[in-house]
Amino acid sequence: MVEALRLRNDAAHDEPAVTLDAFLGQSNATAVRIEAGDDARLLLPHLDRLALIEVSFPKFRDGRGYSAGRILREAGYTGELRAEGDVLVDQIPLMRRCGFDSFAPAAPVDPAALERALERYDHVYQSAADAQVPVWKLRHG
Repeated sequence: MVEALRLRNDAAHDEPAVTLDAFLGQSNATAVRIEAGDDARLLLPHLDRLALIEVSFPKFRDGRGYSAGRILREAGYTGELRAEGDVLVDQIPLMRRCGFDSFAPAAPVDPAALERALERYDHVYQSAADAQVPVWKLRHG
């Protein structure tokens, strides 16, 4: 695994993430891992005690993790939200919009390509978990 790319200013959380089932069965973990078929809503009552939620992206075409990220952020989760697995550089800007702020891609990411991807678009077309205002709303109020 490649070192995580963090787009946060706080210190990295170094506790290994436990599975969702293991987390729900214990009381002291502060890091949890959600697999592609897991229901992120099960974590909603526990968001205040979690420092890291790692979301698995087993294949680049599996978009369930995007929904998990948005659900968690819109419910008020402020800790580190990490996308792990088959994360491609062109997906990172979209993952950012869904609330991900840390990435652990299975393959190395070229820093210059990542910077270009993050700066590519000035406007967005729909609302997401971030604060960006859709271009239609900018135009029409």
